Amino acid sequence: MSRRAVVLAGGKRTRLSPYTLVFPKPLMPLGDYPILEIVVRQLAIYGFDWITMAVNHQANLIKAFFGDGERWRVRIDYSVETAPLSTIAPLRLIADLPDTFLLMNGDVLTDLNLNDLYVDHVKSGCAFTIAAASRTEVVDYGVLRTNAANVLVGFDEKPSMQYLVSMGVYVVNKSVLSLVPVNQAYGFDHLMHELLGRAERVNVRPHCGYWRDLGRPDDYMQAVAEFDRGRSRFLPDD
Repeated sequence: MSRRAVVLAGGKRTRLSPYTLVFPKPLMPLGDYPILEIVVRQLAIYGFDWITMAVNHQANLIKAFFGDGERWRVRIDYSVETAPLSTIAPLRLIADLPDTFLLMNGDVLTDLNLNDLYVDHVKSGCAFTIAAASRTEVVDYGVLRTNAANVLVGFDEKPSMQYLVSMGVYVVNKSVLSLVPVNQAYGFDHLMHELLGRAERVNVRPHCGYWRDLGRPDDYMQAVAEFDRGRSRFLPDD
């Protein structure tokens, strides 16, 4: 049975500047491959045989590299934005989406089993599933805790806080796209607030394995150091 994935590869290159002054972010190297090729190979491994790339910035370079996907034994086509539409609105430009599809950012490195994520979503009957990872952030200051009279009642030196955050990998029911305006920037945050307001069920699936947001310079440099050592973890059939 054919499975469809949409990969968001049209973001601006600002977060990885100056690395991206020449290449669009999805074509930045990671080991022997561009970041986006690793994503394509992973999708193929997990049974997604039709990939639509939502592109904008330097779209011609991405099209020239990936073509129709024959090299990876998948079908690749493209949806081109004429103006920045954020993360969810580009889906309204793709007229032939199936009832259920995988959606992910093109700058993610993870060992998440995409097949399991998809199957769990279908079984759940929910409208939207978010793959999530734990992230720890350290506050670089001494944090003062005071009472109503501004008297110090506690002090924490550079405390750390742990959050469950979106990995930029989702499974989506096409029905939710009816909530998305046409030709207007509309992001993941807008859709989550809308679904929460409507009491729609959104599943969060925690992932305890590897995840890096390669749009962040620190994560990208870590991934460069770690990818070759753990290649089989990310590309088991490579």
